[in-house]
Amino acid sequence: MEERTAPQKARRIPYGMMNFVAIREDNCYYVDKTRFIEKIEDANKYFFFIRPRRFGKSLTISMLQHYYDINQQAKFERLYGDLYIGQHPTPDHNKYLVIYLNFAVIDAELDNYRTSLDAHCNTRFNSFCNSYAALLPQGIKEELNRKNGCVEQLDYLYDECDRAGLKIYLFIDEYDHFTNHILSDAARLDEYKQETYGTGYLRTFFNTIKAGTYSSIERVFITGVSPVTLDDLTSGFNIGTNYSLAYGFNEMVGFTEEEVREMLSYYSQYYEFHHTVDELIEVMKPYYDNYCFASKAYGKTTMYNSNMVLSFLYKYIDDGCELPQQMLDDNIRVDYNKLRMLIRKDKEFAHDASVIQTLVSQGFVTGELKVGFPAEDIAKSDNFTSLLYYFGMVTIGGTFIGDTKFVIPNEVVREQIYTYLLDNYKENDLSFDSYDIRKKEQRMAFFGDFQPFFRYIADSIHTYASQRDRQKGEAFVHGYTLALTSQCRFYRPISELNNQGGYADIFLRPLHEIFTDMAHSYIIELKYLKSPATDVQVAAAVSEAKAQVCRYADSVNVGRHIGHTQLHKVYVVYRGVEMVACEEVDT
Repeated sequence: MEERTAPQKARRIPYGMMNFVAIREDNCYYVDKTRFIEKIEDANKYFFFIRPRRFGKSLTISMLQHYYDINQQAKFERLYGDLYIGQHPTPDHNKYLVIYLNFAVIDAELDNYRTSLDAHCNTRFNSFCNSYAALLPQGIKEELNRKNGCVEQLDYLYDECDRAGLKIYLFIDEYDHFTNHILSDAARLDEYKQETYGTGYLRTFFNTIKAGTYSSIERVFITGVSPVTLDDLTSGFNIGTNYSLAYGFNEMVGFTEEEVREMLSYYSQYYEFHHTVDELIEVMKPYYDNYCFASKAYGKTTMYNSNMVLSFLYKYIDDGCELPQQMLDDNIRVDYNKLRMLIRKDKEFAHDASVIQTLVSQGFVTGELKVGFPAEDIAKSDNFTSLLYYFGMVTIGGTFIGDTKFVIPNEVVREQIYTYLLDNYKENDLSFDSYDIRKKEQRMAFFGDFQPFFRYIADSIHTYASQRDRQKGEAFVHGYTLALTSQCRFYRPISELNNQGGYADIFLRPLHEIFTDMAHSYIIELKYLKSPATDVQVAAAVSEAKAQVCRYADSVNVGRHIGHTQLHKVYVVYRGVEMVACEEVDT
């Protein structure tokens, strides 16, 4: 296909960019979030904000930094003039000296983190002295570097600024980087507590920030992913407010559907889109949407992962406005791999009550959404579920018998969770020939030959199921089947699709928009019987499965999704970990 180039006036897609100035000066597309500046100013001056990775937190900090930086006043009109805040500026714009700390660059190993924290802060504090040399007392930089470590240096710095009548706005990005690393090593939890409790170094550093708020530190804005450090450090910095679950800030990072539509409409003016905006939204929504960051927002507004949206748009345009075959950005995949500790933690304390296994097999978990909790209490069910929420692995899905209901937000996260589960089985010596599986998937999608694929799943279940898995029975068989079907690139498995006639166990929704020559789709009724079940009971289960899969297949929802493919109504029956039936209902 002939490569297309956009007219010069088309704005760049700011995929992977976190520097607000670079986005504005390089003529990039910017989703205007500056209206939240007013809300932040009306909130507590010491502002905590937690969101999943790659949702736009760092860009938000960058936008705020330059808005408040006294050195950026000459650029105000250029950077903000055509944005909401440029038309409605607050009196505080460009009134502060800004300190920006990024804990993501600090070595999180317990043995090295103090040295690394000191080094990072020293670099940032020296940069601060250089940037504001014209305003600061003479010799401040030289005296700063005579101080020992970040605690002494910060104490000295804010005191000197107070003497000069200057006000500081302190930003800290990824303040919990250190904690998230330590959580992956349970053996060092006691050492972690030494650093965050009592006179620990990290606790002392936050105590120093607190002391600075009585002096020249006027405002603090801190972001991260996990609420664990926040709770552990509360006594050290107990004047901040956590706005992560506040309805008013639900839309501050990420994109609303309206914002995504506006972006797609903009680029459709400059490129020859092969799909309408509605068609693109229908493709993107199941993969990138459905995050809810406030209980009161449920049923009103859902949020798209902004990084995923930008990645999709970039690939779509770069591929000549054809749908990408991979809906998951490789950078997201790598980033999510850092969260494998969630599976390990679940495995450590789950016994037979695995939160993640319940989530996969049941489709949801319930509990109380916690604002924060100490690291030592992570094993408590509500705390672990809340941690999954803050990491973006589950989201608010309403209520269930008085508790908050948590669901997997979208297909990108679902794929990651299923991949983790499969990796967990691989640790138990599960291995397979990926090329052989690929051929089985192709035969299923293009030739209607589904039995070899499901026979492989059955063989794996029989061979590699542990005694504990066998005890879990139906949940294990259903979850494992879902995990393996999720790896098939031709389908999006939908578990317990809500149809007019009830629930189907697995609908293999064909990605016919991407693989336009695929010919077959499947709806699977999965039945499980315990090992002692008789042949008569098996026959009854087969009869019931046939009736149910036919009723589900006639539903309007399934018909809308199969496109031009032929729908196969398949029933699979297990007795224990033995597959005793895998057939198609005659039509």
